Amino acid sequence: MGSMISGAIDLGGTKIEARLFDEQMRTQETRRVPTPQDGFDNFLNALVNQIRWLEDASGDSSLPVAISIAGLIDPQTGIATASNIPVSGRNLGRELGAALGRDLPLLNDCMAFAFSEAHGGAGDGADSVLGLILGTGVGAGLVINGAITPRYAGLAVEIGHLGMPARALARHGLPIWPCGCGRDGCNENYVSGTGLRRIAEWAGLSDTDPVNVAASAKIDADAARVMEIWADLTGEMLYSAQLMLDPEVIVLGGGLSNIPGLPRRLTLALEKLRLGQVRLPRIVVAKHGDSSGARGAALMAQVGKA
Repeated sequence: MGSMISGAIDLGGTKIEARLFDEQMRTQETRRVPTPQDGFDNFLNALVNQIRWLEDASGDSSLPVAISIAGLIDPQTGIATASNIPVSGRNLGRELGAALGRDLPLLNDCMAFAFSEAHGGAGDGADSVLGLILGTGVGAGLVINGAITPRYAGLAVEIGHLGMPARALARHGLPIWPCGCGRDGCNENYVSGTGLRRIAEWAGLSDTDPVNVAASAKIDADAARVMEIWADLTGEMLYSAQLMLDPEVIVLGGGLSNIPGLPRRLTLALEKLRLGQVRLPRIVVAKHGDSSGARGAALMAQVGKA
């Protein structure tokens, strides 16, 4: 992979980012526009314009392009589901194909992230790579033997909406918080950036910004306790992932992946929880950072299918 010029669209709730990659998968040009929220037609026009821009920037009207979307595409029906993009209930692939005159691969953003890190990223060479994004929310993607795993209903690895074990909440006296998905006690409520902030508020910290909490943990006992709780809960989520998926490598992305020493902290948390003496996955930070999702889509564009 990475032997031809390709493009990617990183499609999220706030922006539609177009990124052009050269043959060595280095970003050549980038253009970002806000994601229209005033209806599907305006959204589709903005998306088409970004793809046309990529074609013009490359001088190739048949430039391989794929789209990384913060949402789900049902593989059988093509129907999209997304919380912050006006595409739910629409067959985005079909309508985009009609507007462009050609079909483009669409893949979940967490899957695109994992695909990127499994090919020339922090998980390169591993048989199984779990790409775990710890940002405003929590999501993951899985790549086995270099390929995205088949998904019956288009789900990524929706680990953020598994329930946090009662034992873990009881250890720290934490309440069962409601989740935006409509359920209670989801992992995302506790281990995302939003969750870390929530734990800091619950613990009475005056500064609840996740980056600041992590930084002040070295000198402030209350902040250190918050980080210990957060790491323990994140360890529980990683334990669930290991029991179900048994990845060789877990690659961390998202804003919280920038916390210094995070792989070591989470490895120690997982060691305390592990089943017997089973080998632990290697926990590493993404090599390609914020551009990894777009990079994964561009690699997928070269393959030609998601």
